Amino acid sequence: MGLNILWFILVTILFIGFFFLEGFDYGVGMLNPLVAKNDTERRIVLNTFGPFWDGNEVWLLTAGGAIFAAFPNWYATLFSGFYLALFLVLLTLIVRGVGIEVRSKKESQQWRNTWDILIAVSSFLSAFLWGVAVSNLMTGVPIDSNMQFVGSFFTLLTPFTIFGGVVFVLLFAFHGSLFLKLKVGSTVVVDRVKALADKLGFALVVAVVIWVVWAYFATGIYQSLLAVVLVAVAAVALIASVVLQLKDKKGFSFVAMFLTILFVTASVFAGMFPNVLISTLDSSWSLTIYNASSSPYTLKVMTVVALTLVPIVLAYQSWNYYVFRKRVTAKDVEY
Repeated sequence: MGLNILWFILVTILFIGFFFLEGFDYGVGMLNPLVAKNDTERRIVLNTFGPFWDGNEVWLLTAGGAIFAAFPNWYATLFSGFYLALFLVLLTLIVRGVGIEVRSKKESQQWRNTWDILIAVSSFLSAFLWGVAVSNLMTGVPIDSNMQFVGSFFTLLTPFTIFGGVVFVLLFAFHGSLFLKLKVGSTVVVDRVKALADKLGFALVVAVVIWVVWAYFATGIYQSLLAVVLVAVAAVALIASVVLQLKDKKGFSFVAMFLTILFVTASVFAGMFPNVLISTLDSSWSLTIYNASSSPYTLKVMTVVALTLVPIVLAYQSWNYYVFRKRVTAKDVEY
């Protein structure tokens, strides 16, 4: 296996990690005003991912860094063409991060309610924008012979990509509800989460089925056997997660959701391979892991660095989750 393929797989893994870990962050942020009815309950809900959210975002930064170093032409075209969309994602992440850190720094209830709304809205918008972005990777974008994106922000907004944004919102909201069932120690809040998760699970299954069928006819992603197999496994895992949630099998349902995100993301990247950005103007103008990559020497050096440092980062983050593994209750809330 060449280093180009290896780094394509590593970028895929980084996005799987980001969507899984940051996904439940988004979901919890969106659901907070719906499942928590007073200030104490809202603080409990936010504290479930308080020790993790900034570490989870490192997966996105690492993915961006990996693209920049391993596939600089992909990075240049992606970040210039998707500039406004990525700026909006960054803005939502900033608002959300600030809100998590400062919402309890002031006794005013209006202050806290305002930040709760901002956290929920920014989580929703970020999840939606990621769905739009992934959907655009699937359909392709207008790229000319000079590897330049020749569209605009509104080029990225089509019925299919907008619906992809809705799918990601439902996916992360359901994912967040499963995380809350594992982490919240308040029975009242968990009961509200359970009632909401029942509805979200059904809506998510319907939306994913429509999205995948639509993608089959609107894109070339699911023309390869590997991509079809991966998305089929993802469908089984999703149904299993919803059924297990209905039976209140919290841990198994959460694991099944991890598998869903893993195989859905893997199916998209597998369907794109060897492309990293598909041109809708001319297939020969698409960016691939070969014409968008760095030199073999750069890839070799990066591989050595990654094999050295990534295990350390994984060990640290795993330790962080272990330390804060207990359920969050009212007595854990500090003001």
